[in-house]
Amino acid sequence: MNPIKNILTDFPLIILDGALATELENRGCNINDSLWSAKILAENPDIIEQIHLDYFSAGADCAITASYQATIEGFVKKGFTESQAVALIKKSVEVAKRARDSFWEDPSNRTNRPFPFVAGSVGPYGAYLADGSEYRGDYKISCDDLIDFHRPRINILIEEGVDILACETFPSLEEAKAIVKLLEEFPDTYCWISFTGKNDFEISDGTLISECAKYLDTCRQVVATGINCTSPKFIPSLINEIKANTSKPIVVYPNSGEEYDAADKCWHGHTSSEEYASDAKVWFEHGAKLIGGCCRTKPADIKAIASWAR
Repeated sequence: MNPIKNILTDFPLIILDGALATELENRGCNINDSLWSAKILAENPDIIEQIHLDYFSAGADCAITASYQATIEGFVKKGFTESQAVALIKKSVEVAKRARDSFWEDPSNRTNRPFPFVAGSVGPYGAYLADGSEYRGDYKISCDDLIDFHRPRINILIEEGVDILACETFPSLEEAKAIVKLLEEFPDTYCWISFTGKNDFEISDGTLISECAKYLDTCRQVVATGINCTSPKFIPSLINEIKANTSKPIVVYPNSGEEYDAADKCWHGHTSSEEYASDAKVWFEHGAKLIGGCCRTKPADIKAIASWAR
């Protein structure tokens, strides 16, 4: 079942959630680690469940699991056993589904909105490397090696019952092609693939987003494509480029608009929830059908989107 198609049949927009890592930090978690937010799956999964619940309450139609940086190899490197790593990846789905079901139990939460779905986050190979290469796409690895890397986590997420895969923050078309080939092993599974953009026309490794959209338009199991973890200023142009090359729904969930200073290790600038929601309305008018937030966004931003979308 393709939840995106089902929801968009009855609703004009799917509202995604916002940043998980930002909220974990706001609530006192230390995620300065190669596992990033996946570290909290071992330390305090209840707080992840609460964040999912807060995003549903804010208006999100989807919870993206805390599995972006959760890989068997990554956990094993940090001293976990392989069986513990598998259990933690499963945990990312369990807490998201539990939050969704808890939210939906209250009839007052069901007004003018679809039954929320759970998207299993599949971060790029560069996220596992934890060296920033998911924003460059310059890792030297073959398509077969990428398939072997992604297979275990995708298999676990599917077995745990995610509704769709969110293959996100991809810096290259080559990695997207590896996912498409891998999903042939799971013919009943659907995904969206979203790239990181570096300007109005290109993804991180310099490939034109139009080329990515044109390729993915032919892939049956890819049911939406777009951009995430990218500056909002590039989003309208990127949407236009995607729209001209695919009939699939367009997904966008950029960063808040703040700029990260790697030297100071801090964010500069401030974007209000009202400003973010106003930008999101522009993205919708340009053709985006799934809209949420990535780094530095928060439940208040999602609530502000829902305020005009519903």
